[in-house]
Amino acid sequence: MATIKTICICGAGTMGSGIAQVCATAGYKTILYEVNTEVLEKAKANIEKGLSILVTKNKITAAEKEFFFHAISFTNQINDCKADLVIEAIVENPEIKTSLFKKLAQINNAETIFATNTSSLSVTEIANQITHAESFIGMHFFNPAPVMKLVEVVNTHFTDKKITEAIIVVAKKMGKTPVICKDAPGFIVNRVARPFYIESLRIAEEQTASFETIDDLLEATGFKMGPFRLMDLIGNDVNYAVSCSVFDQLQKPERLKPSYIQEEKVEFGELGKKTGKGYYKY
Repeated sequence: MATIKTICICGAGTMGSGIAQVCATAGYKTILYEVNTEVLEKAKANIEKGLSILVTKNKITAAEKEFFFHAISFTNQINDCKADLVIEAIVENPEIKTSLFKKLAQINNAETIFATNTSSLSVTEIANQITHAESFIGMHFFNPAPVMKLVEVVNTHFTDKKITEAIIVVAKKMGKTPVICKDAPGFIVNRVARPFYIESLRIAEEQTASFETIDDLLEATGFKMGPFRLMDLIGNDVNYAVSCSVFDQLQKPERLKPSYIQEEKVEFGELGKKTGKGYYKY
């Protein structure tokens, strides 16, 4: 297997742009693909801002900032998505993800590794519908990608051991802590985190306490962010999709039933920080 030198990220939202920044600062030639030109331009600005913050914190020099930024190619042309490793970070929809991977397979060669950053969808189901399923794997980053150290490396029964080993090397080069897990609903972190969000939403549904009070109390016990501030950071659309996915895959246990409060937030476009309003105003 060839050494990974070029990484392409498909999807330039908050997660995709963050992963691109991580790839570039780790020394990889990076391609960031996004069909929406406006989103792509916003990603470019956010990455430059993120690198500037590293300069102010003396983590990189001004010269390194310029080098890392110019290591990223920004494109809205799928034919530019040729790389040793392609990481998908688009909408949490299995059909759309599968369609993208099929197109990417036609552009790349048999040596390319394909990874999905899905938070909760079945990696196996996607792998089952594409060619070279042995080269397909889950590589789940956490938001914000430049800061959070954990990466869940999700194996299916198709995944070649050498692919897993290659992804672990890449993750470590990125300064991340890779944790290997098998494909299962919510993997590890999102499975554990569901009660944190769902029970907090239940308390809010029952009007026992306000969003702010629940956040303040949990932060006072040691959590870095309360559930509502964290959901606003992640995006209510993303968080709600994960809750629905885990709920469905685990045969709909009542304790994990998604909240109508969050469903309404998604319907009204109150997704959190990225839209200026969620549980709080920004």
